[in-house]
Amino acid sequence: MSKRNKWLLILGALVIIVLLAAVGMNKNRGNASVETEQPAIRSIVETVSASGKIQPEIEVKISAEVSGQIISLPVKEGEVVEKGQLLVKINPDIYESALNRANASLNTALSNLASAKARKAQSEAQFLVATKNFERNQTLLEQGAISQADFDQVLSTFEVAQADLEAAEESVKSASFQIKSAQASKTEAADNLGRTELIAPQAGTVTALTKEEGERVLGTGMTQGETIMKVSNLSTMEVNVEVNESDIVKVNLGDTAIVEVDAYLDEKFKGVVTEIGNTALNALDGMSMNMDQVTNFSVKIRILPESYAHLSKGQGISYSPFRPGMSATVDIQSESSRGLSIPVRAVTTRTDTTSTSLRERLESGDDENAEADEPVLCVFVVENGKAALRVVETGIQDSKYIEIKSGLNEGDKVIIGPYDQVSRKLRNGTALEISAGKTEE
Repeated sequence: MSKRNKWLLILGALVIIVLLAAVGMNKNRGNASVETEQPAIRSIVETVSASGKIQPEIEVKISAEVSGQIISLPVKEGEVVEKGQLLVKINPDIYESALNRANASLNTALSNLASAKARKAQSEAQFLVATKNFERNQTLLEQGAISQADFDQVLSTFEVAQADLEAAEESVKSASFQIKSAQASKTEAADNLGRTELIAPQAGTVTALTKEEGERVLGTGMTQGETIMKVSNLSTMEVNVEVNESDIVKVNLGDTAIVEVDAYLDEKFKGVVTEIGNTALNALDGMSMNMDQVTNFSVKIRILPESYAHLSKGQGISYSPFRPGMSATVDIQSESSRGLSIPVRAVTTRTDTTSTSLRERLESGDDENAEADEPVLCVFVVENGKAALRVVETGIQDSKYIEIKSGLNEGDKVIIGPYDQVSRKLRNGTALEISAGKTEE
């Protein structure tokens, strides 16, 4: 074969290869490039995420019940105190004077009662004499031995004695009431004097101290006075978070939670839901709720001590790795399930505008021109190189996967991406080109 003919054969072969490639490209030009994954059995835990602040589960505000100057403040912030320990002493001078006045008033009332009783005894004696005299003169009047005028004078003396006795009895009652009033005043004065010394109601740590020695505090027995300090039990800490109204119905007492504290990177702590608010936070102020306001509910999660025991190792018994006010995020595990699941991004919606339901139209293979009217959850699977839409019933989901209760089998090839294809472009019968890209595990 001549050299010329050889080059012609090579050129002809190249032309044929180019033509075949062009035909292949034209054949696949309208195909949608997608990624697929088969459904698998997985354990799914549905979580409710929220953020909030760490606080002691038991925290007592030490407030002033009487006004005065702080003359002794023997504790400092961060100090551990025992139950019954003196925390604050307020100047007691005016309260000691008030107690002395109350004692004097009580003694006066007791003296008045003694005088009233003596007067009553005297009135009783006079009344007895007047009674006897009245009875004798009444007999003499009946016998005609005395005149009516003499008897009237005796009767007057009798009635005066009777009135004196009644007045004496009332004086005794009045003196008794004065004693009770004086005793109440003394008790109040003694209580106020006792309130000048604030005692620790529980063992704990002073987590806040807002006053200094020498400052004045305002207090009243009717309402809460000024807060001087807080004593907290740091052995049990909790996270107070705000959960949106759409998620609060999923949360139950006793649910497990995973707690992440900003101060401890790469650490996860266990918690349990101990309290769920009944009323929305924006309704607690008693004002009318704005429809534009976000409605949240308070949920408290106790951090289990065993989950952070390694951080307290070698520290004192009152040590806590958490401080009130630290920021934390929680994932409350509201429900769990093990079953068939697929990636969340594979699930989409399609809608129906005709009188025939979308499910019936899908079964007949017709979902053309479906517009927004009746959204139905569905996925796309690969059948004979084309997209086939399946209506599915879903269950719970986590951040990656969603449970499929019906509509799919383990062997199906579910289209999981790209997002724009799954969410908008794919239709029943769309020709597909399966991407070789790695799917998410």
